[in-house]
Amino acid sequence: MSADLSSLASAGLELSVSGGVATVTLNRPERRNAMTPAMWQGLARIGAAIPDDVRVVVVRGAGPSFSAGIDLRMFTADGVPGEPRGLRAADPGFDEQIASYQAGYTWLRNPAFVSIAAVQGHAIGAGFQLALACDLRVLADNAKLCMREPALGLVPDLTGTKPLVEIVGLPRAIELCLTARTVEAREAAELRLAEIVVPVADLDGAVSDLTAALLSTDPAAARATKALLARASVSTPAEQAAAERAAQTALLRAIQAPANQAG
Repeated sequence: MSADLSSLASAGLELSVSGGVATVTLNRPERRNAMTPAMWQGLARIGAAIPDDVRVVVVRGAGPSFSAGIDLRMFTADGVPGEPRGLRAADPGFDEQIASYQAGYTWLRNPAFVSIAAVQGHAIGAGFQLALACDLRVLADNAKLCMREPALGLVPDLTGTKPLVEIVGLPRAIELCLTARTVEAREAAELRLAEIVVPVADLDGAVSDLTAALLSTDPAAARATKALLARASVSTPAEQAAAERAAQTALLRAIQAPANQAG
């Protein structure tokens, strides 16, 4: 693994890998895991370094909150202590800078593994978008989700708009973003923003049970199936049928090849 673990720690992140499961912890509990450029770029480094044998990635927050969103000190004259000031929107390279932050989110959709957000407490703005970047969300019953950016004069730019619309539909996504209201766990389940909602004390156990169930599936079939499901919403029925045939053929050829070679 090439990720610099000391650098991750200074960015407020922890990474552990065991038994095919990678656990990414947002570790700035004193700031309710408020997110900074260093954290986003650290997440991108983690994504680039995930071992090939990892099948489940769990993203969680240290302390009582998943993430309070952007560290608002980014918008002050002093900025975030220990971090360089970001580019101004008028400066060359600003678009590329945002793209480097988005890279901390996009890797969570990789078909090589299933990503799970374990959310308790607040998941605001950038934190909500991180939960949306994951394939599955397990919420504690005290979870509070909010897309705060428009209320701050910003747009959600950390890849959260597409999954939000896909999950809740365009009208509800507009309402949630432009009112910047808080969605609590029960409503989140009703809106399909959570696959599982459990008491706070049961969050770790629910995530462990889900992880074990995911690991029980054949690895190659799991990867191929996730890739098929990910493309289904943008494929025509004929395209999806063809993709299913191609995936099944490739999967069975890989399984049967050793037997054929032995014969």
